[in-house]
Amino acid sequence: MRAVHAIAECASSELCAKCGIPLDARYFDASSFADAPDAGSEVVLARFELPPEYCGVLEYFSQFTDAWAGDPQQIETPNVEWSILANRRPLDPYLRWQHIVNPWGYGSFPISLRLDESMTLEFVGRGVPLPSGTTAVKRLGGRLVGRYWYNTAYGDVVRHG
Repeated sequence: MRAVHAIAECASSELCAKCGIPLDARYFDASSFADAPDAGSEVVLARFELPPEYCGVLEYFSQFTDAWAGDPQQIETPNVEWSILANRRPLDPYLRWQHIVNPWGYGSFPISLRLDESMTLEFVGRGVPLPSGTTAVKRLGGRLVGRYWYNTAYGDVVRHG
């Protein structure tokens, strides 16, 4: 009986009573694969642009490398530095790291990072010099998943229906 009450509250307030995200929120899911970049270069593996007057939340990200696919113990990426960028600036706490945090295909650890209005979100791999005695990663993949919605600070949304 209590669950029915929560659903009714959610519908009447236009926000989910459990998570606070608007009921009309949409999902985004961006991903790609690329060759590992040379030292000093970078490759954008996933990119999503929030439309004007929309904000959102990043809920998951995942990573892939050819080395890890061949041997799941190969989580270090000695020649690749990963970052998630918001408007070309590192998004804290995902500033720079050189290992697999959320492996592709294993259901990532959920996160909840607020995305400001009209933000461009990118998941990048940057090439760094390969330390001696290590094996280079040759192929990368990245994925960003989240939700976005109209920011009512810009006015009400006309609803038909």
